[in-house]
Amino acid sequence: MSRSVTRKKALGQHFLVDENVLGVIERLAELSASDVVLEIGPGLGVLTAFLADRVGRVHAVELDRALDRPLRERLAGRPNVELQFGDALQLDLAATAPDARKLVANLPYNVATPLIVESLDGLPQLELWCVMVQREVADRLFAQPSTKAYGAVSVLVQLTAERRGFHAVGRGVFRPQPKVDSALVAFRRIGLPPEYTRVKRLVEAAFAHRRKTLANSLELSGRATRAEAVLALGTIGRAPATRAEELAPPDFVALARALL
Repeated sequence: MSRSVTRKKALGQHFLVDENVLGVIERLAELSASDVVLEIGPGLGVLTAFLADRVGRVHAVELDRALDRPLRERLAGRPNVELQFGDALQLDLAATAPDARKLVANLPYNVATPLIVESLDGLPQLELWCVMVQREVADRLFAQPSTKAYGAVSVLVQLTAERRGFHAVGRGVFRPQPKVDSALVAFRRIGLPPEYTRVKRLVEAAFAHRRKTLANSLELSGRATRAEAVLALGTIGRAPATRAEELAPPDFVALARALL
């Protein structure tokens, strides 16, 4: 890592520096010369340069303006990279990268989950994700019901996508080395339920009070009264004491319809 670059812990920065993992990313992301890719958190530009040499265009969004000079130095001679500085959670990414069909990124640890969740419906043109995240986050994305890892992000991702690949990544590929393990996860869009926005609100409310029953959590979150929730659960064949983690992703779609 360049001596002129100081990692900002508050931004969840762990810079990708080992180029050996890039071949795995290329395979999982199914890169081709016609691809237009969105990258969030390019860091020192190792992955950005790799992508630029293999795809048609890269839209790179970086929060840390201190990385402007090293990024531009790394990306010199690659006119197919559009670099924008700003907070990816605040930017209109659909307008920033309207032609991007793939999200390929080493996501900053502290915003990885909300970025993934918001991209599912906020970037409807995306067809494939290949993201480096904490192993714990990676395990949540396709966790099964009634497991500790299963939660709102599991439901929302599985309602919209199918897993295409998984690769555990050692800590040594980053500088500074993180204290947790990481993984690459690739998944491809299968579609959005017509009522996805309503289902998303329901799912987030259902898991907002995880230790409560689903009916109580929905009432505490203001999505439905307990009586309405119990009635809807009965409609889909579930007991009043059911907890959110017991429902499979399609069950939440059915529950949202029953609550109409």
